[in-house]
Amino acid sequence: MTEETDARGTAPTAADRLLEAALIHVPFDGWSTATLQAAAQDADISPELAKALFPRGAVDLALAYHRAGDAEMARLFAAEAAEGAHDELRYSEKVARAIRLRLEIADKELVRRGAALFALPQHTADGARAIWGSADAIWTALGDTSDDLNWYSKRATLSGVYSSVVLYWLGDDSLDHQATWDFLDRRIGDVMRFEKVKGRVMSSPLGRLIEKGPLGVVSRVKAPQGGSDLPGQAGPSGH
Repeated sequence: MTEETDARGTAPTAADRLLEAALIHVPFDGWSTATLQAAAQDADISPELAKALFPRGAVDLALAYHRAGDAEMARLFAAEAAEGAHDELRYSEKVARAIRLRLEIADKELVRRGAALFALPQHTADGARAIWGSADAIWTALGDTSDDLNWYSKRATLSGVYSSVVLYWLGDDSLDHQATWDFLDRRIGDVMRFEKVKGRVMSSPLGRLIEKGPLGVVSRVKAPQGGSDLPGQAGPSGH
């Protein structure tokens, strides 16, 4: 990214400049007030504007870094797809590819510092939402069109996979992180086996009975509307 334009070819905003300036400070000071103050000074942004852009300070800055990574993953995944790079991949391999892309563009030390921040009790909910946001970004990049309970179950499952892979990656010192990619393939394989078993159960007489009974209520749940990524809605008649 240059001073004139970012990777999308647009001029960076004040928030973009502040985040960019913060990145060199995070390895030393973490996602902290000191980092935000130093970034504001480096980017020639007033403390008042920095506070307005990131009201909760360091945690909002860390979340902005996380969202930027999600957006860049989606951009790169779409570029690969446009070039036909995914044409021969199975669906599970596309999921794995998106997760791998997401980690390959991340800075391990910045993520490690973020993990420490989001482990604090007051920020665990923010960390959970960040992981959910990554899962949503990955499914969206893959073209997911589900609009019912599957919208939630897919993201919940992938959130578990993604968070476990991130933790493994943070401790991985293998060449080119090969151990992480092998672990990722195993986790994706576990999920796909579960989905196959679930599919057989739900297509059985017992599964159809459960679907009409206990699952009849949750079948009314709809995906979020208007761009929100948390909770959906249940209409009186399932609409």
